[in-house]
Amino acid sequence: MAQVSTNDLKNGMALDLPEGLVTVVEFQHVKPGKGGAFVRTKLKNVRTGAVLDRTYRADEKLEQAIIDKREMQYLYRDGQQYVFMDNTTYDQLHVDDAALGATVRYLKEGDSAVLQMYKSEIVGVDLPASVELTVAETEPGIQGDRVSGARKPATLETGVTVQVPLFVNSGDRIKVDTRSGEYLTRA
Repeated sequence: MAQVSTNDLKNGMALDLPEGLVTVVEFQHVKPGKGGAFVRTKLKNVRTGAVLDRTYRADEKLEQAIIDKREMQYLYRDGQQYVFMDNTTYDQLHVDDAALGATVRYLKEGDSAVLQMYKSEIVGVDLPASVELTVAETEPGIQGDRVSGARKPATLETGVTVQVPLFVNSGDRIKVDTRSGEYLTRA
């Protein structure tokens, strides 16, 4: 394990602490007039998403975690697991749906995703900012019902339901924001 000083912390840096694997959300070096300097940090637990506030002495050593990011292609679902293929080595990796979290709602076969790995464990998934999906089922827009900004629910090919404008019909391809789950535009 690599040791890193609290003076060298950066936003986004991963640390392996007794509380678990965390990333630095923000940090602040404080030098009071009396007493020693210290570093106030906000840390986010990678697995649970909980935010911790911790204070460390200046130049205190912490364990840095090296998170390997690999671009992989989603191939297919096998029971409770999703099968990905590494784009460089062509190795296949079986990932539990619990490790992927809510991102599976926007994955379809053939899509690429960046898997974050720490000690051969999947700790996160980065999807593109938006994905194109086909509307599997939605109510037809009623003639004359043209209220500005009106929305209706639509079920997409992956099974996720999003709110879309009234003019979107079944079979249309739409872009969805993977961070918020909102409709962006027709594709």
